[in-house]
Amino acid sequence: MSDETPICSAKGCRVDAVWVLAWNNPKLHTPERRKTWLACEEHREHLSQFLGLRGFLKDVVPLTEWESPETAQNRT
Repeated sequence: MSDETPICSAKGCRVDAVWVLAWNNPKLHTPERRKTWLACEEHREHLSQFLGLRGFLKDVVPLTEWESPETAQNRT
């Protein structure tokens, strides 16, 4: 990550992100692939529902605890 503060992925929102929503579109991605959206406290539920209704949502993790699969692989 860069030195910039991560910003919420909700359209028009410029608030600092505090959540990572890991998702995957099974029609486009391999099962282990994880795309991410970032969410502020206000938009976490809305973005989770949007992804969940489509069957895309895999995990919701606090930003401070997020470790992408790519990062974990590079540490081994």
